[in-house]
Amino acid sequence: MREIVLDTETTGLDPETGDRVVEIGCLELINHVPTGRTLHHYFNPERDMPEEAFRVHGLSAEFLSGHPTFGVLVDEVMEFLGDATLVIHNASFDMKFLNKELQLLGRAPIPMDRALDTVALARRKYPGAQVSLDALCRRFEIDNSNRTLHGALIDADLLASVYLELIGGRQPDLMAPPAEDSKGGSASGGAPKTVEKIERVYREPRPHAPSAEEAAAHAAFLERIKNPIWSGGAAE
Repeated sequence: MREIVLDTETTGLDPETGDRVVEIGCLELINHVPTGRTLHHYFNPERDMPEEAFRVHGLSAEFLSGHPTFGVLVDEVMEFLGDATLVIHNASFDMKFLNKELQLLGRAPIPMDRALDTVALARRKYPGAQVSLDALCRRFEIDNSNRTLHGALIDADLLASVYLELIGGRQPDLMAPPAEDSKGGSASGGAPKTVEKIERVYREPRPHAPSAEEAAAHAAFLERIKNPIWSGGAAE
């Protein structure tokens, strides 16, 4: 199972008013295990950088002007995403920005049902608790000390660790498998897991009966106990 943990940085909050994507960071998981494959790019938004956004990620218009536009790298981005599930913190935000960039290029949008929102996942698991990325890092004792500013690849890396904890820890396969239904299938609708026969080497049972010397020594020891409690007396 291939998943892409994804984060973006932008010039603001609303792509419909001209805000653009300025950074993307992606990290690949296969069967919930990071493969080491990542994708990271800065983009020239061809516009100014509002002060509010600059305070969040520290990316200036001057710095970004030396990087390609989203359109130049769109093929590389889409190839990396492939048809994988996209694991995103507050997915609706990043998805609307990505789809706006695709719309501006005349491309089809990414369906929302491909996104797995870790904010929604955290709220279901911890009702009423804080679900920001920093709060979840504190909950799971994940070191986020290098997150002085938001950065797409840094945040994607932290989110990957948070996501694995949300789904049951770094070894989710150790969780109990889903119960089978009366037809032998998974109660969750998946195929039943194959149970492999394990060949075990037969070993003769070890003798546990005491030897004659051990029995004699035990009897001699008992002779020295006055009024034992098992005979109704009190031990001295």
